[in-house]
Amino acid sequence: MRSSQSISHLILRSAERASRRMQARLRPFALRDAASRFLRVRGRQPLLPPNAIQFSARFCSIAILVLATGLTGCNEKRDPGFQGWVEADMIYVSPDEAGRVTKLNIREGDEVKVGDNLYSVDDDLQLADLNQNKATLANAQQTYDRAASLSKTGSGTQANLDSAVSALRVAEARVATSETRMARRKGFAPVAGTIQQIYFREGEMVAAQRPVLSIMPPGNMKLRFFVPESELPKLAIGDTVRIACDNCAADLTAKIYFIATSAEYTPPVIYSLDERNKLVYLIQARPSRPDALRVGQPINVYFNPKTPVADKR
Repeated sequence: MRSSQSISHLILRSAERASRRMQARLRPFALRDAASRFLRVRGRQPLLPPNAIQFSARFCSIAILVLATGLTGCNEKRDPGFQGWVEADMIYVSPDEAGRVTKLNIREGDEVKVGDNLYSVDDDLQLADLNQNKATLANAQQTYDRAASLSKTGSGTQANLDSAVSALRVAEARVATSETRMARRKGFAPVAGTIQQIYFREGEMVAAQRPVLSIMPPGNMKLRFFVPESELPKLAIGDTVRIACDNCAADLTAKIYFIATSAEYTPPVIYSLDERNKLVYLIQARPSRPDALRVGQPINVYFNPKTPVADKR
């Protein structure tokens, strides 16, 4: 407050001095204009209007005030915000077993829905296993039918019938397992989103549980930025922050959903106040318009000062 009053006082003093200097410079012109009125016969317009000195002084004062105000505005600090970037929690789609990619039905950037067929992996081994289990099931079915027939006529024993039933159930379970393995040789979209990246192309060998591609659901996009320890009490989970980026819309916002409980980029033990100023905490927020941002895009995050969380409690 004192600094602003002193700046205003200096500006007024500078304006007054400039006004006095301007009056001194214009005084000879005013005297010459007055003499021309008495010496000339015909009335002519004066070289300067009668209120030239007063008008020039006022103009000079206003110009100095405007210039001083501009210089004062330049000295004000501009809020740079907090630096951050855009990330996303990807959904990785991978086969259960190793195989060679035989077909890709999508390209990077395509929009997919839940259940869309994304890729296929060769199923020769799984098909052979399925055929073998089907043959075993057929034999188990025959054994069961024979045991059931003998049991009805009284020629067979209950133990043989129970053994046939057990073998039939095991064979049916193995066939179901083989059919499931066959079905999983095709990759289907578990969520709706955008194909972000393809890691294996047609003809390439993919290992078990290695992702063939990644999907980015719109709701999984997030913003990551760091704030210093001194600004941490001003933020709370659920707060809305403003987002700015190059050539982005002016109304982008995000809602904070995560605040780190531990500091980063600092020594493990703080011994002085100078070191404590280096503490920064990770903040993550969900954007209100994820379609307006791109993964990896740098952003600036701004928030309005408010009552600290400790004071609210």
